Amino acid sequence: MDRHGRLRLDAVARYLQDVAIDDVQETGWGMPDHLWFVRRIRIDVLDPFLGDREVELTTWCSGVAAIAAGRRWSVTGDAGGRIEVDSVWIHLDADASPARIEDFGVYAEAAAGRPVSTRLELPDPPAGGVRTAWPLRNTDVDLHGHVNNAAYWQAVEELLEALGIDPRQPMRGELDYRGPFDLGERIELVAFDDEGVGAVAFVANGSDVRAVARAGN
Repeated sequence: MDRHGRLRLDAVARYLQDVAIDDVQETGWGMPDHLWFVRRIRIDVLDPFLGDREVELTTWCSGVAAIAAGRRWSVTGDAGGRIEVDSVWIHLDADASPARIEDFGVYAEAAAGRPVSTRLELPDPPAGGVRTAWPLRNTDVDLHGHVNNAAYWQAVEELLEALGIDPRQPMRGELDYRGPFDLGERIELVAFDDEGVGAVAFVANGSDVRAVARAGN
């Protein structure tokens, strides 16, 4: 929780990925034969978690594509907190190559034939934006040697603070993942305005945009 007693977005992201990992391991769609990397995620904080002390998560498959699948979560708290999350994940085989989904087995009923798109939705940052160094830590790196998905939301939390956005109000956060970061790369954050909504780009080695996020009430 933050200083307001609010469940932070990066903490939510860790809950989401832990439950997703538990789910695919239980159904046989997890490691080592199947790898999943998030492509896009949207977090809608409908009722902020303020007085909540317990969190319950429900997850299901929301759609499928040739090499991707959608995952939804409903997150509820014991004091009225509520978050709805939608995401798209790329499916890789054991060699980390994109792999077609021929038969989605236990997830097929929930997906109900709905399609998902891997198209990115957030724009590139404008040229000449102010850059801030974003140092990576050993604790940010996951099993695959990349920066963990949840670490990006720490930068989004900083964006909320910089913009003066009240995190105790309903909000939406979105994040497009274009490519992974590795420990040791030079990462900079570029904050910008996206049609009236605060946004931040994660730029590697001077010019390579690896992710873009935006958030606001």
